[in-house]
Amino acid sequence: MSKLHIKKGDTVIVLTGRDKGKKGTVQKVLVEDQRAIVEGINMVSKSMKPSAKNPQGGIVKQEAPIHISNLSLIDPKSGKATRVSIKHEGKNVIRISKKSGEEIK
Repeated sequence: MSKLHIKKGDTVIVLTGRDKGKKGTVQKVLVEDQRAIVEGINMVSKSMKPSAKNPQGGIVKQEAPIHISNLSLIDPKSGKATRVSIKHEGKNVIRISKKSGEEIK
């Protein structure tokens, strides 16, 4: 399986779907499914039974995973969507923005 260009903590923009154009921070990356959970993106309503954490139960809004092909990293310089280039320096891997040439941290 290939490595993904998106990591936890990255700021991304949604390219397609009902949340197109929205920006958010990646909370979790599901490598096997090639999906990511992004803060405030792809919100779904889920019915919850009463539990110790949620004594009331009821309907809860939460983020659902979104496929990484629908996400693009945000260029640190311009703030727009960019592709990623990978550069190897010894054992370190550095991600570089194709748009501005800046390093993505």
